[in-house]
Amino acid sequence: MTVRTAAMAALTFGLSTAGGWAAEKAYGPGVSDTEIKLGQTMPYSGPASAYSLQGITELAYFKRLNERGGINGRKVNLISLDDGYSPPKTVEQTRKLVEDDEVLAIFSSNGTATNTAIHKYLNSKKVPQILLNTGAAKWNDIKSYPWTMAFYPPYAMEGRALAKHALATKPDAKIAILSQNDDYGRDYVKGFKEGLGSKAQTQLVAEATYETADATVDSQMLKLKGAGADTFFLAATPKFAAQAIRRAHELGWKPLLLVGSGASSIGAVLEPAGLDASQGLVTAVVMKTPADPLWKDDPAMKDFIRFMEETGLESKISQYGAVVGYTTAMLMHKILERAGDNLTRANLMKMVTSIDEKTFPMMLPGISLKTTPEDANAYHALRLQRFEGKSWVVFGDVITE
Repeated sequence: MTVRTAAMAALTFGLSTAGGWAAEKAYGPGVSDTEIKLGQTMPYSGPASAYSLQGITELAYFKRLNERGGINGRKVNLISLDDGYSPPKTVEQTRKLVEDDEVLAIFSSNGTATNTAIHKYLNSKKVPQILLNTGAAKWNDIKSYPWTMAFYPPYAMEGRALAKHALATKPDAKIAILSQNDDYGRDYVKGFKEGLGSKAQTQLVAEATYETADATVDSQMLKLKGAGADTFFLAATPKFAAQAIRRAHELGWKPLLLVGSGASSIGAVLEPAGLDASQGLVTAVVMKTPADPLWKDDPAMKDFIRFMEETGLESKISQYGAVVGYTTAMLMHKILERAGDNLTRANLMKMVTSIDEKTFPMMLPGISLKTTPEDANAYHALRLQRFEGKSWVVFGDVITE
């Protein structure tokens, strides 16, 4: 590749070239002249199996990329293992990926509790734990964990935005919260309460949590409705979010319903809950929704839909996990391309902590991606959207922090 070509690629993708174009080849584990080996764990089974579409989409992305020649002549071998959304299983599978398969990096593994279980291990081994599909605050601690970086909007940022929307919509709202009893739920609730500010003490009338091993959230929903709340914040994974939305409808409870983006998938959450039960839901997101008519002529959306059709995933187009997987794989593609022949673990971390994308395919207008060696959080803005009819509709201005 010529210097001019490299410079043009840098302009196209906006990723820093610092350390990226070494004069000589430098390889870390899992890399050769023909292969780049990555690993991940996904909940292909268990209570969060709806998220598995992310891994399926990423596998399809790299399969198609490999058929087209790969990255700088190398095929990407993504080894994606089932952890059942169980932290002990995540540890077992991740050790296999690192010690037996000798992957270059752990890429886009799903789940807050599951990634927490391998956080210290991967950092002690100096193995990149990157583009994680979780928005917990702990992933942006470069000083203590320099090998970790997530690629999901911070849960707390979403929570703050939704709380402020609730107060603006219903200044005297009586608010109830249902959340998952782990760092996933706690980060959302922390941000939501921060957004409420001093009003949390007077306007928050009921809180309930659930465990991922629970069969239903029926008892929690009865408690929350019984508290007289007219506003409901739901920080749940897809299975339990669908249950809660459907149960609220069955109970005749019609609060202003606010949901975290992890529970906003039309195919995985709203359709199982019932589209009639989902009308008026509000969420905070960064990516375009395929079912939104606003994007029917958008070139990036057309590329996404074409990809889904060409890879046999056309029935999953409306699911948020597909958009997340597609976008995450695309960014990893660009990062690896930018690294050139310097495919060491250290240089990979330089690449993921020097992203500067003013725009990126499938991101909503006004949403950029930027990381630095001091701040590994790629997202600093989001948008609100409301479910109307059969699709999400974006509204309001870009919300920045």
